[in-house]
Amino acid sequence: MNMRILILGDLVGRSGRDAVIAALPGLRAQTRADFVAVNGENASHGFGLAPDMADALFAAGADAITLGNHAWDRREIIPYIAKEPRLIRPLNFPPGTPGNGASIITLKDGRKVLITQLMGRLFMDPLDDPFRAMEELLARNKLGLNCQGVFVDFHGEATSEKMAFAHAFDGRVSAVVGTHTHIPTADHQVLPGGTGFTADLGMCGDYDSVIGMTKEPSIAKFTKKMPGERLAPAEGPATICGTFIELNDKGLALRIEPVRLGGRLLPTMPVV
Repeated sequence: MNMRILILGDLVGRSGRDAVIAALPGLRAQTRADFVAVNGENASHGFGLAPDMADALFAAGADAITLGNHAWDRREIIPYIAKEPRLIRPLNFPPGTPGNGASIITLKDGRKVLITQLMGRLFMDPLDDPFRAMEELLARNKLGLNCQGVFVDFHGEATSEKMAFAHAFDGRVSAVVGTHTHIPTADHQVLPGGTGFTADLGMCGDYDSVIGMTKEPSIAKFTKKMPGERLAPAEGPATICGTFIELNDKGLALRIEPVRLGGRLLPTMPVV
């Protein structure tokens, strides 16, 4: 039996958060998604995720929420993540970091999905090796044995690092999708071994902005090189960006297609 997956990119501020919470029940029904994941690390004013926001996303239909380099910007998320296995921080944080870097989610029909997040090291914080961390995770979890789908949110700046990671695990995971840059890429493809890939999902937020933040302070940051107004999320209409993936009964991708809804970008939805 095929499995349908919907994964949405970084929610940025109130605009992205409210748009996703409002649209997610309908999107889930329209795509007939068996599993839905959302990246929520920028949901709280562009920096971090608050517990009540996580609760609202779960209530709207998210099965898992991933984080990233802003995981700890809202400190109240630390006790929350310790007891909520569906909230996932980067797997390659150092040992002893609160929370989980991977989680197995049981679907309504009993099938199991492993979702994990790795953070890149190019132009990012110097974390543990994401390739080695993924090898260790797959040594304990095999696609087709204890889980029917394996999904990776690779949170990083460099498309080269994301692509190298996807090729390294081609055929052993269902999909590798990138987050963090907030710009949707046009490279959706099924790799030769059957892993779905796209370098970045894009953000769920206002695209009349600089990667989701208001334009003037962002421009000043580049032109004046002096302390200025703190960056804040743009609050115009949001475009919801993500990807739709359909798997075969072996847990490998049959297709991967972009999802864009509302706001300023050209809309596109998969035919299901």
